[in-house]
Amino acid sequence: MKAKTMAKPRWCGVMIGRLHVCLVVLSVAILGGCASLPPGSDFPKAASSALTHPQETRLGQQFESAAREHGGNSGFRFVSAGADGFLIRMQMINAAQRTLDLQYFIFRGDETGRLLTDAVMHAADRGVRVRVLVDDGETLTGDDQLTVLEAHPSIEIRIFNPFAYRGHITLIRATEFMFNASRLDYRMHNKLLVVDNAIALIGGRNIGDQYFQIDPNSQFADDDVFAAGPIAQTLSKTFDEYWNSALAIPVQALSGPKASHAALNEHRDVLDGQRQELKVDGVDYVKRVATGEPFEGMISGRLPLIWAPAQVVCDSPDKKQVESGAMVGRLMQRAVAQAVGAAQSELLMITPYLIPGKEGMKMFKDLREHNVRVRLLTSSLEAATVLLAQSGYMHYRAPLLEDGVELYEIRSLLGNTKGSGETRKMSRYGNYSLHAKLFVVDRQRLFVGSMNFDQRSMHLNTEIGLIIDSPVLAQQIAARFEAMVQPANSYRLTLRQNDARGAPSGLVWHTQEDGKLVEYDTEPARSEWQRAKVNLLSLLPMDREL
Repeated sequence: MKAKTMAKPRWCGVMIGRLHVCLVVLSVAILGGCASLPPGSDFPKAASSALTHPQETRLGQQFESAAREHGGNSGFRFVSAGADGFLIRMQMINAAQRTLDLQYFIFRGDETGRLLTDAVMHAADRGVRVRVLVDDGETLTGDDQLTVLEAHPSIEIRIFNPFAYRGHITLIRATEFMFNASRLDYRMHNKLLVVDNAIALIGGRNIGDQYFQIDPNSQFADDDVFAAGPIAQTLSKTFDEYWNSALAIPVQALSGPKASHAALNEHRDVLDGQRQELKVDGVDYVKRVATGEPFEGMISGRLPLIWAPAQVVCDSPDKKQVESGAMVGRLMQRAVAQAVGAAQSELLMITPYLIPGKEGMKMFKDLREHNVRVRLLTSSLEAATVLLAQSGYMHYRAPLLEDGVELYEIRSLLGNTKGSGETRKMSRYGNYSLHAKLFVVDRQRLFVGSMNFDQRSMHLNTEIGLIIDSPVLAQQIAARFEAMVQPANSYRLTLRQNDARGAPSGLVWHTQEDGKLVEYDTEPARSEWQRAKVNLLSLLPMDREL
């Protein structure tokens, strides 16, 4: 009698397949562990550059003339409302005539991400040359919808410092990272959009629903600054430098054969179907895009630009090599530190991650010794989205307060929406978080960009930003700061003094609830478990990674 053959469960085949993939990636990781360049580095690619004559486009001609009228300065306008950040991106892409360059740390495949992808595809259909450069450090399932656009003859996509493994199984990515940490820990954190080498949008926002403050589960306070005039050409040069760097790998080198036109058309049909509506809390964002506002208001002068001198500050694509002294290049933290350290009367800083390290603490101490008022707004534990970063920040609170720094932490449930960038309906969910990176010096000049005031931005990520000499813009951001640090919207931290010895004995969180001032001796948190996790993480010596 023959023995019965047992059929393998379906999950067994899946697990064997995943194990095979994991072993392949592990082998690649081990063999490539000493490699300084990412996979696909030897793939042939053509260098390209920004539009040589932007004045041949409608926007280029308009703002070349406007810049001459304003003494060669550039025009700026802040975009603080999250929804406006989405609208202006869509409208700028729709206005492109010749070239479109996008550079982002994160480009999500969610509702707003797909709508922006659709707009990019339609720009290419009009004959616009499109270049998209995205980092590979924080990708999720669905984000790779963007790469299908590579099949379009007018679109080219490159991935900055990619993983060899192109899937999204966390264990496999973690395994590859473990064997290639020295390379894969180095990320491109830049955020930049340039149209026709004539106008640009730069700031802290990535592409995704939460960054545009329309996701009930997560809303990030952030800022973009619209820039027109000579500064746009300078920003384009930084894009070209990254685009043509050895770390920017054509997506075709990573994913095998180029996506087919059939796949592109199928994706186009999907995007067209999803373009019909995007409604959140009763707001139809597709119809709002069609109004042309706020972009048309900026172009027409109805929403006036502020014209001022400005400086682009940007890390070299090979920042890691520059910092080690292996090559000559730029480190933007030096320019930012010089601008911030020159404060004479006041420094205001908004940063979601605050891990100043020895150099930052020395700068704050020096400013205080010169009687400069220093006020910092960062994330509270209850509003934190990265507990590891929050755990590193915890060590600096008491020393900062002892040096006379005024410290505020944003609340997750705001008392009012003034300065928040979001609607009252959205704020009711109580999922507000900080993501803006804004520094104001003496209410005369300011920094805006992608750089947090933490060790990762200073040493491990590439960053970009603007230093703008404009009292008008500085006052606008100072007003945003003042609104966000109101007692109803933030916690103000102080040190509790020990009556017996006069030494600090702990932190106190001051806020306002239901119109009444409240004090907490225990750090406000979403749960005891959240508080326990961050306290446990704070024991790890990981400052330089945060």
